[in-house]
Amino acid sequence: MLIASQMEPTYARRVYPCFDEPAMKATFNIRIIHDPSYVALSNMPVIDISEVKDENGSLWTVTTFNTSLKMSTYLTAFVICDFDYVTRTERGNEIRIWARKEAVKNGYVDYALNITGPIFSFLEDMLNVSYPLPKTDLVALPDFGAGGMENWGLMIFQEASLLSLPSDEFTSKKAMITFIVSHELGHQAREWFGNLVTMNWWNDLWLNEGLASYFEYLGATFVEPKLSLDKIFYDHVVQPVLREDSEIARSLSVNEDKIKGSFSLMSLFDNITYSKGAAITWMLSGFLTERLFIRALTSYLKEFSFSNANQDDLWTHIQMVVDAQDEVWLPAPVKQIMDSWTCQNGFPVLTLNLTTGTIRQEQFFNKNNRKSTDSYNNTWIIPISWMRNGSLQPLTWLDKSSKMFSEMQMSESEHDWILLNVNLSGYYRVNYDQINLKRLAHLLESDPKAIPAVSRFQLIDDVFALTDFGYVPIETALELTKYLAREDELFIWNAVLSNLIPNTLESTLKNHEVYPLLKKYLLKRMLPIYHYYAGFIRQNVDALEDDYFAQVYLEKLLATACWLGLQDCLDLSSELYAKWRDNPENKIPFLIRRTVCCYGVAVGSDKEWNFAWEMYNRTDRTEEDEDILLNAMSCAKETWLLYRFLQYGLSDTLFYSNCTSVIISHVVTKDIGHRIAWEFVTENWPLLNQGYGHELLHDVLKVMGRFVKTDVQIQELQVFYNATLEEDEREAFTMLLESAKLENIEKRKLLIKVADWLEKNIDD
Repeated sequence: MLIASQMEPTYARRVYPCFDEPAMKATFNIRIIHDPSYVALSNMPVIDISEVKDENGSLWTVTTFNTSLKMSTYLTAFVICDFDYVTRTERGNEIRIWARKEAVKNGYVDYALNITGPIFSFLEDMLNVSYPLPKTDLVALPDFGAGGMENWGLMIFQEASLLSLPSDEFTSKKAMITFIVSHELGHQAREWFGNLVTMNWWNDLWLNEGLASYFEYLGATFVEPKLSLDKIFYDHVVQPVLREDSEIARSLSVNEDKIKGSFSLMSLFDNITYSKGAAITWMLSGFLTERLFIRALTSYLKEFSFSNANQDDLWTHIQMVVDAQDEVWLPAPVKQIMDSWTCQNGFPVLTLNLTTGTIRQEQFFNKNNRKSTDSYNNTWIIPISWMRNGSLQPLTWLDKSSKMFSEMQMSESEHDWILLNVNLSGYYRVNYDQINLKRLAHLLESDPKAIPAVSRFQLIDDVFALTDFGYVPIETALELTKYLAREDELFIWNAVLSNLIPNTLESTLKNHEVYPLLKKYLLKRMLPIYHYYAGFIRQNVDALEDDYFAQVYLEKLLATACWLGLQDCLDLSSELYAKWRDNPENKIPFLIRRTVCCYGVAVGSDKEWNFAWEMYNRTDRTEEDEDILLNAMSCAKETWLLYRFLQYGLSDTLFYSNCTSVIISHVVTKDIGHRIAWEFVTENWPLLNQGYGHELLHDVLKVMGRFVKTDVQIQELQVFYNATLEEDEREAFTMLLESAKLENIEKRKLLIKVADWLEKNIDD
């Protein structure tokens, strides 16, 4: 048995009567009556434990906690459990980490204990604020909806976010724990967010979470110096949210009257709040300099501790700090600059004409489906960090819709080039003119390291995003991939591969004339980085434990090499799989297990498949093994094996543990599996419908939609679902397939262009 609370945003009112608003702060006296074999935890330290008898004469324990500091209702918390803990004291603050007894005994929480104290101290020193509570508990729950929750003095995590096996030397697992712990501690040290200073109301939630996300990365790279702050921040925070932000119609700070009832309140806990909030903070800290930014935060914190503030209060404090010095110059008041980023939807794209030195801004939107009625006349006040021919130039600003920068006019020389938004200091995309892009492409081919790694990533990410949204033709993006044989950064390769071969296209690309061209073009460029990593995998995979991006992205590189039919990659997968089959102690290296198992089965016969099935049925497998093996068995190249796999899925044990739908969804995404899975679903529909209902059909049809190019193909699917679905659902599916068809026709046109370009450039 276990009880734990989660009050944010509006659940405290379900636990005790209260005015459940973040601005209404109070002190709390908490007392919990519980079974004597359990321990009770709350925000504050225990001051008394006594016994009480109930009317049946049974004994209960009464745990009383000290009066809390003044705080918001959403931060009150309690846990009743029979866990164990490990503890250490950092600057008088007792830190305890609680988890299931066996997890503590096996040392699974040691890593989290080792980093918690140092991150706390780092944040305290940086912000010049001392932590106001005498203790901090971190609890790992077997099941918890969020990654972590920052209740003051009693932080709650899901096990995966806090436990690390001592054998997990792998940085990526530890890095994830570091990021999550660091994020929640950022709330604790109460920089300006959360407990010490709370937003006036939820519409400024981004102040809370955006700042915690920003400090999460500073704290994490402080305790794990091997993590590269700017690469990880761009790759994990900025790039994904730029992709999302152009599709979402909401600004960072939302008008109070827009949020009615707690339903839309929950929707604020999204990537815009967390990641865009962090990216905007990163930009702010960049143009202010970190020194002034932290100085302003510290003064803000001192003034508003134990009370409430909104974003304007923060801008006022930053303004005071800016006014008191003369090194940093701003083109407008802080509030005006920052409101342009927090109160408007989306973000700008800068379009350059470097013959004249003109830069103009507009909102970045999808030109392919623009409605003439949409008006996008937003302007932002944009900090522009830039370099010319490799040397950094003074920061400049674009504060109107367009402006001429004479210092940016380019000369005739091939070797004169300009790069904007260096290391992604600003939250926007850049659309270069053809002349400068050509020069950058040549520079990449002759000396890729002349452009910083984060800027190379950004160049590629921007140009593919501009292609998707109809600003530039696909050929422009492809020109920037010619240099890749000289690219040794996995996170950049990952950006290229995710754009060229997105997961949704994998199964359909194989049947297209672009495949052999892509194979020749990409493999030629992938070989250097592939062989570099394959060497480690064969000889000494442990040497990669500090290479964070290898932990995260080596799998995609390897999977692509195998998918493109690179013989060495297929051989490597068979070798490692065979070793594992001969002796299950010869584990496949963790970071490439999924790919090796898939291709081990694909290249093998029924023997390899049967071994995967046998391992799947072992009792000591973990959830991760389970998914890897189910996926591997769907990689088989023999149709009868796939049929048998789907049949096995109907056995009672798999059927009742929800695995049947997982098996179907793995098989349906494979190039030979999608027809087989579809036939299987239609033949066994009465049974499947009873177990999984229409959700399964929806998932299967969504994948089938990737293959639909004609009305005849749609009709074939319709025949089936017209007979099985209610009318309103039929309409929804028909619309889903219609839009899939149009998308596929567009994709086809695009692939023909890609194929033409590859034909011409294949031998460069």
